[in-house]
Amino acid sequence: MNLKRQITRRLVAGLFLLGTAFSASADVSTATDSNDVILAGHDAVAYFTEDRPVLGSAEFTAVYEGAVYRFASAGNRDRFRANPAKYAPAYGGYCALGTAFGKKFQVDGKAFQVVEGRLYVNKNLDVYETWRKAIPDNIVKAEGNWPTIRDVPADKL
Repeated sequence: MNLKRQITRRLVAGLFLLGTAFSASADVSTATDSNDVILAGHDAVAYFTEDRPVLGSAEFTAVYEGAVYRFASAGNRDRFRANPAKYAPAYGGYCALGTAFGKKFQVDGKAFQVVEGRLYVNKNLDVYETWRKAIPDNIVKAEGNWPTIRDVPADKL
């Protein structure tokens, strides 16, 4: 095989791998940081099992829908892997109250509530206090807005 053909094949393979890496990362429908970590690094399973925010560790991770989830233990990571949809936050981890207003806001991981088996997170504790005063109405509004805003970048809303 000649040198030009080898270079072309390597270039095509490199571009393919680069495209694959980008497609695996979180997209605008998931609230992640610059390292694709969701929930500000908090353990998604602990919200359910400990009813409190618990920081996860880079030692125990899982990837779901392009987002990197961190866990406080291997056991929580394994529970998540067995049923990620059960533990993943509503609205891709964006603020539940923001979604009710048709907006996307990052969360601090400390303001949360599990409602009927679903995890809802909010921007911070002050926003959570507003959200919790009308949870059913806010969920209805957010459910109505999410299909429209899901694939729109936060800065375009």
